[in-house]
Amino acid sequence: MASAVLSRVLSSSHRFLVQSSPSSSLYSASLPKSTQLLTSLFRKVPVNSFTASSWSCRKPHIFVCRMSSSVATSEVSSSNASLLPKDPVVSVDWLHTNLEEPDLKVLDASWYMPDEQRNPLQEYQVAHIPGALFFDVDGISDRSTNLPHMLPSEGAFAAAVSALGIENKDGLVVYDGKGIFSAARVWWMFRVFGHDRVWVLDGGLPRWRASGYDVESSASGDAILKASAASEAIEKVYQGQRVGPITFETRFQPHLLWTLDQVRNNIEERTYQLVDARSKARFDGVAPEPRKGIRSGHVPGSKCVPFPQMLDGSQTLLPADELKKKFEEQGVSLENPIVTSCGTGVTACVVALGLHRLGKTDVPVYDGSWTEWGSNPDTPVSTSLDE
Repeated sequence: MASAVLSRVLSSSHRFLVQSSPSSSLYSASLPKSTQLLTSLFRKVPVNSFTASSWSCRKPHIFVCRMSSSVATSEVSSSNASLLPKDPVVSVDWLHTNLEEPDLKVLDASWYMPDEQRNPLQEYQVAHIPGALFFDVDGISDRSTNLPHMLPSEGAFAAAVSALGIENKDGLVVYDGKGIFSAARVWWMFRVFGHDRVWVLDGGLPRWRASGYDVESSASGDAILKASAASEAIEKVYQGQRVGPITFETRFQPHLLWTLDQVRNNIEERTYQLVDARSKARFDGVAPEPRKGIRSGHVPGSKCVPFPQMLDGSQTLLPADELKKKFEEQGVSLENPIVTSCGTGVTACVVALGLHRLGKTDVPVYDGSWTEWGSNPDTPVSTSLDE
């Protein structure tokens, strides 16, 4: 069925460049029916529920068809040796200058909250940075849990990323449709799996378009085929089927990922400062959670630094001195270890991105975040009334 849909879409393929502007009405353009059909390729298969704290044990039995000659080494090739900014973000001007570099790949990792009713795949097809691949945040995830977009196993991530055509030698720039939002999540994912040559586009697609740079529109083509292949690769891995070839080798970095048990133990040990990226109202427990069945409040002893505080009005990352003040104002010491959390593990990565700019490059993210913690009846919860 998937191949048939793709064949019909490819028969009506079209691709062109559009000069963007802040007032562009491109997003309001109607989409062809063939484009809408493609979204069905990304529907998830119902799975059994497991706890996120058992992630290290959830490595499905897989059959991987490896081609050693196609697996890139971790060495930096001479062609992308210049693509090594020390900052975790790059400007749109930098990306525009380096867009044609052979070992640079751009990923559209747009993702939106369900109540926003925005379809990131459709918006990618309407307008994206030229040559960008689509990275499906919900699709490239753990299929053995009910929790949303949890980190997949190493084998599943390698299979999906390989299907996108990404190799270890590639430098990656990740962006999203808001500015800095879900792109930070994908930045963190690649780092968890040992790929450090990854940056977030400062200001994302809105900044790119506001700067007058071209966007590309394509209702079909190679990028859609790759996105579909990545989703299918994830399914195959979790079903124990053969996948390949693998062009991306993972090197799991466990210190960047926290589980529920680690957060629970830290309540007593207080080794790490837990920084919650949700809004103050949700943190205090005076606003309801957007997902049903989840208690309101926060992990006892945690601090609240809402992720928008990392950004300025144009959705770009604040300078280091201003970021430092944001943490200090909330009683967070930059001299001590920090772990970040949020609602579903997305905006916690924005806070981790800000901390990375401040030199704290080893900040873990609690992947299950409040969706897991607040839905577990055995976890302690505090509110503003308790403190």
